[in-house]
Amino acid sequence: MVEVFSQDYAQARQGFLAAAAGRGLIAESVLHPLKGARDEDLAMDSVLLGSASSESLLIVTSGTHGVEGFCGSGCQRALLGDEELLKRIDASKLAVLLVHAVNPWGFSHLRRANEDNIDLNRNFLEFAQARPRNGGYEELHALLLPQQWPPADANRAALYAARERMGHREFQTAVSSGQDSRPDGLFFSGTVPSWSNRTLRAHVKRHGAGKRRIGWIDIHTGLGPNGHGEKIYAGRNDAADLARTRAWYGADVMSYYDGGSASAEVKGSAALCAHEECPDAEVTLMGLEYGTVPFEAVLHALRGAHWLEIHPEAPAALRASIDRAIRDAFYTETELWQGMVLGQARVAILQAVTALARV
Repeated sequence: MVEVFSQDYAQARQGFLAAAAGRGLIAESVLHPLKGARDEDLAMDSVLLGSASSESLLIVTSGTHGVEGFCGSGCQRALLGDEELLKRIDASKLAVLLVHAVNPWGFSHLRRANEDNIDLNRNFLEFAQARPRNGGYEELHALLLPQQWPPADANRAALYAARERMGHREFQTAVSSGQDSRPDGLFFSGTVPSWSNRTLRAHVKRHGAGKRRIGWIDIHTGLGPNGHGEKIYAGRNDAADLARTRAWYGADVMSYYDGGSASAEVKGSAALCAHEECPDAEVTLMGLEYGTVPFEAVLHALRGAHWLEIHPEAPAALRASIDRAIRDAFYTETELWQGMVLGQARVAILQAVTALARV
């Protein structure tokens, strides 16, 4: 099973394209304007399985948060090699769109954010409308990105004290819900649509044209217990849409709107663009979020990665240490974790295929 997972972006892309070609599928590749960490080409690659003329479409995306692509790419490659699941897709007469590496720059450079330090799941916004300022993040920004790395004991103590004072949930919301005032900061939403935003929207609009039903599974890592895939409702704050999502995937679909999810409530997540690009379709959105390491370790790795972008003069040994930490924060390279990931992804995809075929 582990053969579907890769050591870097270039290997993941090559494996995905080879798996698609082995199925006789023609991949669509939209090249990114920048090069990767090893000067390789970057692209958002996609393949369409099943029946293109179907009224129902399932979208499965990987690498929305760059370095999280190790996991999502492996799940997509596993699907392309799953004979039984592919037979069920064909029998259901559905269209299934696999979008590989929504954020290829981040995947290659081991960054969660993109080439503009934008968190893509905060970037799908109506930028013409004014948005409330994230005052909580402003309060924490200097602590989150100190002048030196690793941070001094005093910085760690101050950040811990802030978390204790605010409470875990309020602290997490302040840090991760999104902000547009600090372009060099964590969870930056951007002020204009990014390359990935524009490119993904074009995919969704074209493949979703004329569809009556659209399901979307966006694969993520970094929150929750190691190996557990939390099913996070990724739609609008709508009771009927949430009920339908739970009917598809089970009562354990969690929603950040009611505080039940490991994720803080976010604005501007990528999957929401399906409502805008395919306004006549019934849209059912779910994020599959796999746990890796504790929240504190994930936050520390994110802080280090952002610090490194601000300090390109950092010595090679420190750079390597930060890169290793961010990779480990979003990808557990053990057969046990990989097996748990693939099994839960297969179940979720099968549930979506069954639900879309039923109606």
